Amino acid sequence: MEKISLEQELKNNSYPGRGIVIGRSADGTKAVTAYFIMGRSSNSRNRVFVEDGEGIRTQAFDPSKLEDPSLIIYAPVRVLGNKTIVTNGDQTDTIYEGMDRQLTFEQSLRSREFEPDGPNYTPRISGIMHIENGKYSYAMSILKSNNGNPAACNRCTFAYENCVAGEGHFIHTYKCDGNPLPSFEGEPKLVDIPDEIDGFTDMLWNSLNEDNKVSLFVRYINIADGTYETRIVNKNK
Repeated sequence: MEKISLEQELKNNSYPGRGIVIGRSADGTKAVTAYFIMGRSSNSRNRVFVEDGEGIRTQAFDPSKLEDPSLIIYAPVRVLGNKTIVTNGDQTDTIYEGMDRQLTFEQSLRSREFEPDGPNYTPRISGIMHIENGKYSYAMSILKSNNGNPAACNRCTFAYENCVAGEGHFIHTYKCDGNPLPSFEGEPKLVDIPDEIDGFTDMLWNSLNEDNKVSLFVRYINIADGTYETRIVNKNK
């Protein structure tokens, strides 16, 4: 697979929707993830990321303007032992609870499908990072309608073992802007993952469309001991 520039990919797409990046830092010592949300409606834009234990959750920036919390208020990131879960919806909890009962990542998601927000039928994108005894692997999933047909759910899981230093993968909900919004197509995109968290955070935030970006989360986890650094950027302040 040809590696693409994540910076250019974001700058050239005004509305990828919600996106997950997972990979390994160039020096090989960190497991890296990033999650961003964007919005076109006032309800979607009225959000911020806040820390919640070892994870994060979304909350309304102005509670008086919150219209429908059902698809926008959730915990995008949760930690279960040596596993970090990152998703674009409340399937974070589904994965957490399933894996806590010894189900696999893929099995946990069998009970879920795309979001019920026709005509877009927003895909549910999810990621799982697993660090154990100095080894690191991750997987990504997308649950989406069959080319906009809600009668069928397409389930794709991509697993990456023995992760290569300096490489990661990027998956997002929408191929581009549109009405209805077209779902992401193909495999997660191969991208570079740098060593430095602040530079990576700045690049991501500055590359997202200024009108549509809402919040960004970035975490670098030390593969040797599980300690981590986190950055959160919110447009609403």
